[in-house]
Amino acid sequence: MFESLTENLHSALKTLRGRGKLTESNMREGLDLVQRALLEADVSFSIAKDFIAKVGEQALGERVLNSLDPSQQLVGVVHQELIELMGPVDHSLHLRTDLTVLMLCGLQGSGKTTTCGKLGSMLHGSGRKPMLVAADLQRPAAIHQLQVLGEQLGLPVYTDTEARDPVALCHAAVKHGKSSGADVLILDTAGRLHVDEELMTQLSKIDRRVTPDQVYLVVDAMTGQDAVNSAKAFNEALELDGVIMTKLDGDARGGAALSVKAVTGVPIKFVGTGEHLDALEEFHPDRMAGRILGMGDVLSLVEQAQQKFDQEEMAEQEQRLRKGEFTLDDFKKMLGQTKKLGPLNKVMGMIPGMSAMTDAMGDVDAEKDMRRLVGVIDSMTPEERRNPKGLIDQSRRRRIAAGAGVEPHEVNELVKQFEPMADMMKKMSGMGIRDRMRTMQQLTEGGMLDPGRRLAKQKKGSGKRLSPKERAKQRKLREKEFRRRKREGKKNRK
Repeated sequence: MFESLTENLHSALKTLRGRGKLTESNMREGLDLVQRALLEADVSFSIAKDFIAKVGEQALGERVLNSLDPSQQLVGVVHQELIELMGPVDHSLHLRTDLTVLMLCGLQGSGKTTTCGKLGSMLHGSGRKPMLVAADLQRPAAIHQLQVLGEQLGLPVYTDTEARDPVALCHAAVKHGKSSGADVLILDTAGRLHVDEELMTQLSKIDRRVTPDQVYLVVDAMTGQDAVNSAKAFNEALELDGVIMTKLDGDARGGAALSVKAVTGVPIKFVGTGEHLDALEEFHPDRMAGRILGMGDVLSLVEQAQQKFDQEEMAEQEQRLRKGEFTLDDFKKMLGQTKKLGPLNKVMGMIPGMSAMTDAMGDVDAEKDMRRLVGVIDSMTPEERRNPKGLIDQSRRRRIAAGAGVEPHEVNELVKQFEPMADMMKKMSGMGIRDRMRTMQQLTEGGMLDPGRRLAKQKKGSGKRLSPKERAKQRKLREKEFRRRKREGKKNRK
């Protein structure tokens, strides 16, 4: 998510670091690169231009130019303006004590039906009694899909296979919801492949007849500016209360997330970050801005850990750590818990200062390497896991390696790594969240939270540094490519 935007912004801001003094001239050069990074992320030209104007107004002021670390001050200005661009956001669904009706709309393929299930799951987890309504009569598969989701989540689904009028169906669903004891009704309305008059007329009729308490548009982050354009059209017809953006875990360039609030005035309230039915998160502009700039997102990481970790297992592990016990079995359980948070690269990107490490890993498959590591541990006897350094000699190494399908030296590498890691984990016992995150950062910098990195074949650099002339040549090539894209964009608009 946003890898390209993050990388380009880093490059842009990096040009200003190490300068003896920042001037208006080189600051403008840096801001031009920031603008280019936004345009390449599919942010519309007008929004990128306005954003740079606001940043420039502050960046060219005395507070930044005359500060001890001007480049760091500029990062702070960009960070704050990113927050302003995407926020503020009110995460409340404004649920009533009786029946609250939430209407979801969007184009086909945006993930609307799945989002209905995710939203229902989130509400059910908070103690509410949601009911899903299959109001998409255009696509029979949508009705079946919602029924399947309802069964998986244990949520009631209102359907009427004989219905032909979605307005009447939604009205009947409200009556059924009140009589059945549901306190939240989530309407899964019909979509189209593109915005058209028939769709907007149908949604407007449902809006007038049912008068939902909140109307949310579901958009696909992968569609870039098309998502922003559809948000504008839906908002003009329905007066949206918020946007739910899906597929942010994919190869989204970020333009839609950065642009939608500025174009429509409607904030993103939730984001879908995966296929699992619990992969729906509140959208926090400040946290997202931090992730875009490579600052991490510790708060979201902690919240996810509290929700997804096995708290009983965590409590048992905490007690063992307090007693000074930490074995390879404990380490294996810790890896299993970490896996619940998602791909390892994603987790590392949420730890401050660790996003750069994911780049350094290159094409290394962290998930595959973690599985190999677990395979090594599984090939050991219970005694060997408790005391690897004291028991694992040369013959045992060969046996463990053969069982795990790795080389003996890789087993030896794990044994060497484990002792300092165990000491660090024992020190974490009883620490607060901030201290634990600081320790996690130390562990990651040492490669201990990325154990597969040492088991994997390491990438080797050529050792050659680019000369100023070579760097200038590369910069000219990038600028030439940028101008070419800009010309193509103008031709397409004509």
